[in-house]
Amino acid sequence: MAKEGAALTELVSGRSWVGKAGWQTSEELVEGFLDFWRKHDAILRVVDLGAAEGDKRFYKIRMKILNSVTNSLTDAVKELQAKGKVDKDVSPAAMAGSLVAMLASVAGHQKGFQTWGVKQAELKPNLALLVHLGITGKKPTR
Repeated sequence: MAKEGAALTELVSGRSWVGKAGWQTSEELVEGFLDFWRKHDAILRVVDLGAAEGDKRFYKIRMKILNSVTNSLTDAVKELQAKGKVDKDVSPAAMAGSLVAMLASVAGHQKGFQTWGVKQAELKPNLALLVHLGITGKKPTR
């Protein structure tokens, strides 16, 4: 599961965040993240609980999964900054880490959104919008 989770970086690494391709990257990242969490829900709950209780073994597994995506998103923001497309005041690592923490939290609470009246079909595009805005600072081109 951890190896498969580390492969989530493929949804971001080397992908474009400009124009329609950027929106597609956001959508595919959200879709892949939510699918991964649904597939491994029971194991991830145990990992999260162990990590929250301070067990370093579980913390390392969680970080292996999340760091790969965080690092790829950090690189994406840095690249956009180098091209003058994202404000230099944005901290790439802080933005990427915040987005990945948000994705992990939302992914872990997918069933709970239904009790708030949020349909899965509504969740994905709105989450993708937040990811796109966070990485690019701009509303997506669709």
